[in-house]
Amino acid sequence: MGRTIIGVIGAGEVSAAGYETARQVGRLLAERGVVVVCGGLAGVMEAACRGCREAGGDAIGILPGADAEAANPYVSLAIATNMGHARNVIIAHTAQALIAVEGAFGTLSEMAIALKLGRPVVALNSWPGLTGVVEAGSAAEAVDRVLQLLPSPGESR
Repeated sequence: MGRTIIGVIGAGEVSAAGYETARQVGRLLAERGVVVVCGGLAGVMEAACRGCREAGGDAIGILPGADAEAANPYVSLAIATNMGHARNVIIAHTAQALIAVEGAFGTLSEMAIALKLGRPVVALNSWPGLTGVVEAGSAAEAVDRVLQLLPSPGESR
């Protein structure tokens, strides 16, 4: 199988602290050789892509619209779907696990889809108390936890 792909999800509008947390998550994932996948727009998505790219990693943006040029400037591969919110399903299926940073209902939908697929979901200030979600207190803890929760090679979920 290819490289590990982790989704970093969250809203297009994010607090300053959330932006920095998502940027750290993206950087830490890239430093571990992980590919980041996200919705490719602003906020948490931009921050995660920025951190990832600053650390020399690859960031995939699964865009809701038809124009790949709408991607944030840190996306290394933009995929225009013209599917609106339905693109959340693609993100959840592409990622082997998710890290949610803050977020709104779109984030919740991605988390729910991943959980239904049996994929690990780690949350940083995002939808506390959601059954099946592992909560983390820092970017480093979230990255460590999500990578520990991945199935071993050959193990299926």
